[in-house]
Amino acid sequence: QMRNRLCEVWIAVTILMFGLRMEGASGIRFVIEKEECFSHKVEMGETVHYSFVVIKSEGAWHYSEEGVDLVVKGPSGEQIHDLRDKISEKSEFTSHHEGVYRFCFTNKSPYHETIDFDLHAAHFVYHDEHAQDEHFKPLFEHIGKLEEALYNIQFEQHWLEAQTDRQAIVNEGMSKRALYKALFESSALICVSFLQVFLLKHLFERKLGQSRV
Repeated sequence: QMRNRLCEVWIAVTILMFGLRMEGASGIRFVIEKEECFSHKVEMGETVHYSFVVIKSEGAWHYSEEGVDLVVKGPSGEQIHDLRDKISEKSEFTSHHEGVYRFCFTNKSPYHETIDFDLHAAHFVYHDEHAQDEHFKPLFEHIGKLEEALYNIQFEQHWLEAQTDRQAIVNEGMSKRALYKALFESSALICVSFLQVFLLKHLFERKLGQSRV
């Protein structure tokens, strides 16, 4: 009996190591001028998670909250999601058809934008003969929950990292603009001071000349 239990544990560990599968994970950071499209093949019944963050703009002095548009279409061209003027977004959908799904970004700004795009399509896979065994059914349920939890953590972490990168770039840009503004104001103050000295000197010389007369 002990030997059978050890055998079951070994089989369970083997299933846990090789049966847990994460498919179709991709993350990319790209520069968009007007429009960029990405394609991804998805199996029927898969849950597709995606997120994007507009990291920065090409213009050094440009900062806006205009965002970009994203249209998601299925294999037959049917529209799944239509997002407008978004700085960042994350969403998901379940594929009802197998095939290639398209994700098209549109930038309406005159500046080039850098976008971080993350896409995952995953499902839990195991052998049917093991699933029919009542002893392993609870194990597979726990493995499925563990996979989903780890997957959500990974997806959320990538999105938060992209948000952090965007905020760091925004803060850096604001710091530079504040520095340039301070330098400009200091230069203007120095010029005004020299002008005041010149005017006072000129006024003093005129008064001195009049007093001599």
